[in-house]
Amino acid sequence: MSDAADLQPRGAPVFFDRRELDLILRVYGRMVAAGEWRDYAMVGHKDVAEFAVFRRSGDAPAYRVEKRPALRLKQGQWAVIGDGGVILRRGRELEQVLRIFDGRRFTVVE
Repeated sequence: MSDAADLQPRGAPVFFDRRELDLILRVYGRMVAAGEWRDYAMVGHKDVAEFAVFRRSGDAPAYRVEKRPALRLKQGQWAVIGDGGVILRRGRELEQVLRIFDGRRFTVVE
């Protein structure tokens, strides 16, 4: 079985496949319904794909979900990054990494 990262042409930007995007958007929808998040942005670069979520439009991202295929055999290609660039969770499976948002309320400390 081949990995999606193996199917991308060399030099093409990294991006999310349909299944990955579906998992991310389910979490996003749940957080929007809870009133936590308001906006998102996606970008694909040559070595990383990023899904950023915002509490308010125009703010810095509250969280980012990153896919880095180069790290897939090392520490895992998935990461959830919080405010200030702190890695909150990293792993090989997207579902497991996204569980950081389950049943836990995040509060902004000022």
